[in-house]
Amino acid sequence: MSYIVNIEKQCGCVKKSGEEFPKTFENKEEALNEAKKLAEEFNETFCKKHNFEVEENGNELTIKVGMN
Repeated sequence: MSYIVNIEKQCGCVKKSGEEFPKTFENKEEALNEAKKLAEEFNETFCKKHNFEVEENGNELTIKVGMN
């Protein structure tokens, strides 16, 4: 089974970052680590208009985008 990391919506900062979504991983641990790393990186380096957090749904991990 493969695991997918996706983002809920791509704001301008995500588009400028050059990150490509969805991302596919062979195991859940790798996918979860990548999703958490990206959410943390986005929260620290982007314009602060949005807040990013990871939501798990089966084999799909979605980086949720909320307003700050």
